[in-house]
Formats: sequence, C-alpha cells, structure tokens
Amino acid sequence: MEGASFGAGRAGGAVDPLDFLKQPQTILRVTAWIFSIVVFGSIVNECYVNKDSQSPELLCIFNENESACSYGIAIGIISFFGCIFFFVVDLQFQQISSVKDRKRAVLLDLGFSGFLSFLWFVAFCFLANQWQRTKMGKGALQGADAARAAIAFSFFSIAGWVALAVKALQRYRLGTDMSLFATDQFTADPNASYPGYPTGSGIESTETYQSPPFTETSDANPKGYQVPAY
Repeated sequence: MEGASFGAGRAGGAVDPLDFLKQPQTILRVTAWIFSIVVFGSIVNECYVNKDSQSPELLCIFNENESACSYGIAIGIISFFGCIFFFVVDLQFQQISSVKDRKRAVLLDLGFSGFLSFLWFVAFCFLANQWQRTKMGKGALQGADAARAAIAFSFFSIAGWVALAVKALQRYRLGTDMSLFATDQFTADPNASYPGYPTGSGIESTETYQSPPFTETSDANPKGYQVPAY
C-alpha cells in the first residue's frame, strides 16, 4: 500500500502524458492558469489610464483606487505561479513512494486551492465594487473592456479553484480510506501466534523416511540353535 494511494498508481510507474493531460485535475489547473493570465494581463496592459488628456499621470481605472489594481495583479501572479508549481507536483506525484509525503502534497494542494478560492472571491467583490463607483470619463471608456474582463475572469477563477479544492479533498479522502484499509488488514498483533500449515499445503514433511515392511516373520529361536543352560 506504500506505492498506491491518494489517487495515484504504484510509485515508480511511468506517466502517460496523454492520460495525464486528460485528467480533470490537470484540465482545471491549466484553465485556472489561463484565467490568472487574463486577469493580471488585462489590468497591467489596459487598466491604467490617464484621467484626462492634459494629465500624463496613469491612474487605476477602478475608481482611481490603486489598491484595486495592485490586488488584482498580485492575486493573478500568485495564481499563475501556484498553478505551475502544482502542475509539476501532479506530474511527479506518482514518483513519490512515501504515503506520508503524498498526504502532505495533497493537503498542501487542498489548503492552497481553498485559500486561492477565498482570495479570488475577495478580488471579484473588490473589483466589481470599485468598477460600479467609477466615473465614466474618456480614460475609463478606453479601458472598460479590460476592466470587465478582469472582473469576469476573477469570478471564473473562483469556480476553478473551488473545483480544484474539491478534487484535492476527494484525493485526500481516498488516500485516508486506503491507509485505514492497509492498517486494518496488514497490522500484525505482536501477541498473535502464527498459524501452522494446513493439511495438504504442499509443504513436504522432514520425516519422509519409513522402515521397509517385513515380508516374513522371523523365528524367535532359529532352527538348529539351542539356548545353552547355565
């Protein structure tokens, strides 16, 4: 059971790239990675605009609140590198032979996915609220599509990371059940005695020698011989 647990095959087995890419967890991870690029890319490229043509200063399009743009960029970058990291972990997961190490990896994935789900929820609410308060000037109209894209993909990222957290939870429960099964079935009782070999087990007995049968009865006193009297 050390080799097969937490939703992966026996340790050391070859990883089929096609099967790996078809896994729901891999698809969700790549999707969340793309969403993060859209969010921080949109904010960096088009969500800093001039307030008017006379002012060269670039301001955040979300109600001129620099914190909104900074938060969106930060959470997008964290999500971007987090997806890459756990993609590599998923790729190397089958090479991990220790059940404890697999458990730590799954718990880390579960905690990170749940935390990112919360951060993306905050990002969606924050950006949407600041966008509602934004006064539509010339600069805001130029970056409106990018701002809406950042808000929309922030919402999509919530669903993506929640799904990843659910998948990690399923893997954790699967691994816990298999570990309990292994404990119940294979833990030896130190006071238990080992059973003997059953009859007809195929184990040869060491006592295989038998005396040859007597074919004729020998006389107690052979003919022509008398016991001398003393």
